[in-house]
Parts: sequence; structure tokens; C-alpha cells
Amino acid sequence: MKKIILSLGILLLSAGVAMAQHKKHKSDDDSKTVATTHVTTANATPATSLKADDMAFKDPTHDFGTIVEGPDATTEFTFKNTGKEPIIIQKAQPSCGCTVPSYSSEPVMPGATGTINVAFHTKGKANAFTKTITVVSNAGTKVLTIKGNVEKAPTGSVPENVSMIKTN
Repeated sequence: MKKIILSLGILLLSAGVAMAQHKKHKSDDDSKTVATTHVTTANATPATSLKADDMAFKDPTHDFGTIVEGPDATTEFTFKNTGKEPIIIQKAQPSCGCTVPSYSSEPVMPGATGTINVAFHTKGKANAFTKTITVVSNAGTKVLTIKGNVEKAPTGSVPENVSMIKTN
């Protein structure tokens, strides 16, 4: 008797799961349609005539040359809005934490110029470097590059080889 009840229970459970999956699958299709419509609407960007070339940088690369380790190396990238709509910088993402960009959140009007300031932390970064800053705006994406060579800072007045110091 136990076997019959157990078999009947498994059969009912299997039938219930199969029906639930069928109903769930049908409702998933309906919710996918709604979700897809919602996501499409949420991700839609307003029509714009701007393109990445409308954010015209004088020079997208800055070479610091040889710099001494220690103080931050800074530069300013200047661009002109050659489009017919204001350019709004949404973010400036550096390729590493040793590079820090800053910019204004104010729109750059057509014909006006905007700037992106970049600081490179040289401390502990002796050797050649090349870093990028990816600038995302309503005009598209631009990549700026900084490069140079960090010369190790002179060690202090204490000699590295202490055994060579003569004492009386």
C-alpha cells in the first residue's frame, strides 16, 4: 500500500511540476515582452546630431618627456565643440588608479571649448609609462593618452651602502 501511495504521490508531483513549468514558461514569455519593451524604452537615447568628431581635441596625446619621481605630473586637454548641440561629458575613465582626470559637468556649447585636466601620480612609478583616459560624452567616446618616463628620485643624503661609512 505504501508503494502505491508513494508512486501516486510522485506521479502527481511530476504532473504538477510539468504544468507549473508550462504555465511559468508562458508567463515568462509575456514578461519578457514587457521587460524588453521597458528596457528598450529606458535605454533609448535622445536623437542627437553629435558625433565623436564634434569633440575636437587639439592633441589627444600628451608626452611629459622625462619627469622626476615624486610630484604629480599634470596636463590639460582642450577640445572644441564643433557640433550644433551642447556636449556633456558623462565620465572620464582612467586606465589605472595612478591617473586622475577631472572635468566640468557643465555643457560645452557649440563653438566653445572645454577642458579635461589629468594628474599622473609619479611616486613609486619609475620607468616609462603610457596611460589612457576614456572620455564618454553625448557625442560619443574619445581616448586620450599620456606618456613619458619617470626618473627615479635621488635618494636622500643617507648612502645606500652603510658599511662604507667610517666612524672614529
